[in-house]
Amino acid sequence: MANEQESTGTVLPPRLIERRSIDYIPLSERRGKVWHQGPFWFTGNFVFLTMVVGFIGPSMGLSVGWSMLAVTLGAALGTFFMAFHANQGPRMGLPQMIQSRAQFGRRGAIIPFIATIFVYIGFTVFGTVVITQVIQLMLPGSKWFWYPVVIATAIVLAIVGYDLLHFVQRWMTYILIAAFGLLTLVAATSLPATAAPVVEGAGWNPGVFLIQLSLAAGYNISYSVYVSDYSRYLPADAPRGKLIFWTYVGAACSAIWLMSLGALLAGYIDGADAIGSLVKAGDLVVPGFGLVVVVIGAVAQLTVTAVNCYGTMLTGVTAIDGFKPVQPTLKLRVGSLVLIGVLATIIALALPESYLDSFNGFVLLMLYFLVPWTAVNLVDFYLVRHGRYAITDIFKPGGIYGTWAWRGLAAYLAGFIAMIPFFSLPFYSGPIAHALNGADISFIPGLVVGGSVYALLARGIDRDTENIAIERSNYELDGIVQERSHS
Repeated sequence: MANEQESTGTVLPPRLIERRSIDYIPLSERRGKVWHQGPFWFTGNFVFLTMVVGFIGPSMGLSVGWSMLAVTLGAALGTFFMAFHANQGPRMGLPQMIQSRAQFGRRGAIIPFIATIFVYIGFTVFGTVVITQVIQLMLPGSKWFWYPVVIATAIVLAIVGYDLLHFVQRWMTYILIAAFGLLTLVAATSLPATAAPVVEGAGWNPGVFLIQLSLAAGYNISYSVYVSDYSRYLPADAPRGKLIFWTYVGAACSAIWLMSLGALLAGYIDGADAIGSLVKAGDLVVPGFGLVVVVIGAVAQLTVTAVNCYGTMLTGVTAIDGFKPVQPTLKLRVGSLVLIGVLATIIALALPESYLDSFNGFVLLMLYFLVPWTAVNLVDFYLVRHGRYAITDIFKPGGIYGTWAWRGLAAYLAGFIAMIPFFSLPFYSGPIAHALNGADISFIPGLVVGGSVYALLARGIDRDTENIAIERSNYELDGIVQERSHS
């Protein structure tokens, strides 16, 4: 970890290319505005896959209105857990996943790391596929040409890093609202008046309603692994409530909007898919506008693909550092991102054409491994340690958080086991999921059991010894022993 002293209190200007990766962000480099989290997460969630989540209800016979209510309730619930991770960034000055060492140990954290990397890679590959579909509407060239080009562009954005990603996401928000706002308005007024429902007799179905709600909730919970990666440069005293508020508003509003739009399109356009349905709906405004909309959407998807590459780099480097300490240099950042780009390109090119049909199942499977992590991580930060950690010990092989922290691992396992009866997958359906007609609400027991077990086990943590380590850590980080206010 970089060891820089905070001596003057002067905030240093950002560099063109970010040089930080998994290391602590010194107070002298803290910057940014809390409200920027709103547009960042609005654009971050305003991608084609988010809209596809809204297709599920209408495709299974749930009416458009009930589907919209289901995605609204689900996204609102799932974003609640995701948004509370935002407060960890400025308090700890660390990326999201490396904080897990405090709960799982330096090497024990590899368990949620593996699941996180798979999710990141999966979203990167999916984003590359749909961006290429949009490009091929206008330009010639096979996937063998466009996949490497798309991923290389995303890697360049990720190499420049934090400030560029925030800048692009912020300005994309305004463009997305203008383009998709017009499309949504016209589609909402024209489609019900001119097209018959795809599924005759679509209406209320409690089982399908629960399926749609749980998918929307689980989808937004999956963003928990990203959050403090993009709040860690904020000042340490950033207002906690406002930070959580802006993160919540950005991520929830875009998810509710886009999933609801997906429900509308799937309800009235037969065989709806992410690209084709948007083109048809956009052309209701004026011929050709549909292409404009999907191009704007593809640009947003590209920026989020860069965010995924960035997150893969942070999590991957953290995982390696747990077994073999590394220096988080600019060279390491660039090298890791290039390697990630090559890996994502190979996977994308090797996938069969039917990959997109099974992608939701893949993401759902990975969520099973992330939900117990979210529960343990949030309970530890807010209820057990109240935001106070010995930051330098998180990086030390012999630090107070240990190599394999049994409390966090046991709670994680308990949360995962509690979810199994609720699993609903193509190859396995738990007894409770079967009783609920296929609805997968496994995230609820995963959160409740994982968090409760950890809270109970954490009573045995030696807080006196940790407080001494925290004072030593503050001295090492900032040159003085200081007491910070944490949530």
